Amino acid sequence: MSRDPHVHEVPSRRLMLKGALAAGALTAVTGAAEAATPAATPAASAASAAPLASPKAAPYVNPLVKQRADPHIHRHTDGFYYFTATVPEYDRIILRRSRTINGLTTAAESVIWRAHPTGDMGAHIWAPELHRIGGKWYIYFASAPAEDVWKIRIWVLENSNPNPFMGTWVEKGQIKTAWETFSLDATTFTHRGTRYLAWAQHEPGMDNNTAVWLSEMANPWTLTGPQIRLSTPEYDWECVGYKVNEGPYVLQRNGRVFLTYSASATDWHYCIGLLTADADSDLMDPASWSKSPTPVFTSNDTTRQYGPGHNCFTVAEDGRTDVLVYHARQYKEITGDPLNDPNRHTRVQKLGWKPDGTPDFGIPVADTATTGGA
Repeated sequence: MSRDPHVHEVPSRRLMLKGALAAGALTAVTGAAEAATPAATPAASAASAAPLASPKAAPYVNPLVKQRADPHIHRHTDGFYYFTATVPEYDRIILRRSRTINGLTTAAESVIWRAHPTGDMGAHIWAPELHRIGGKWYIYFASAPAEDVWKIRIWVLENSNPNPFMGTWVEKGQIKTAWETFSLDATTFTHRGTRYLAWAQHEPGMDNNTAVWLSEMANPWTLTGPQIRLSTPEYDWECVGYKVNEGPYVLQRNGRVFLTYSASATDWHYCIGLLTADADSDLMDPASWSKSPTPVFTSNDTTRQYGPGHNCFTVAEDGRTDVLVYHARQYKEITGDPLNDPNRHTRVQKLGWKPDGTPDFGIPVADTATTGGA
């Protein structure tokens, strides 16, 4: 692949798209679901205040949701799993919910926000994440102006309704970082009472597309204090096609803070790397973080899963078992730009743990033999 000679100002392995959004109309299922927004009453919410635990979760069906990339699943205290992801048209933010993970496959899908026809937040709606903070819902996502589709930045929506399918999604604006450069894939977490934002961004003067950054937050849409670089592409497996570290996500277990990220181009070379910090360390000190020299989750010819990445974590219905959520394709060879290929499907599988307390990602599991259309 080659890149346009004038695009070095906005470096990204996504630049091959050249501003053309992926074609294709909304599916009939999506269109119908938009009209069939799940409703909830305060009484219903109160009745489901506690998650419904099952002794043993049903085997997961994969792909879980077809043509949904950069997936994010949030298990809330109301007992629902909430799902959002990037759609192939890059023009809207969708939401599903279900009492079970498998139920997300057939759950009604609602469009809760659409790209603006002009101006900011008008193009490349990427990688939404849904978080509950201080009694309100927030969605972090990346987008660009309709007239400058590679000027991609991080934006925030807020909804004060207890039910994120209802109420009003208020645009809180852009998250301002140290530079006005290509930035995306924001995620937020708390550690020992402090809220942090992790994201991917190009640093001026650096020979890379994006590195992973961390900052403390003053509120859910404002950074405070310094921002530190946690990881930049340096190993060969992080630099195939493009020099990319992106899609960070945090899991806190066993006295450590684990941060996953995705690396390289979005074809079959896409893979997951891992950073680790001691829970007692200063997360804002780059020296607190160690980086795995090898990827922890990669394409697999045996199971025929390619380009696994942009992951998050959730917990199974039993309330104890950690679950890895990610996207992957079912084939290795792609015609044209990978971003024009819509078949990055959401997948889930159990996350294991090694005797030393570090996560055991295993390999991307094969498709479920009995899976039908989703």
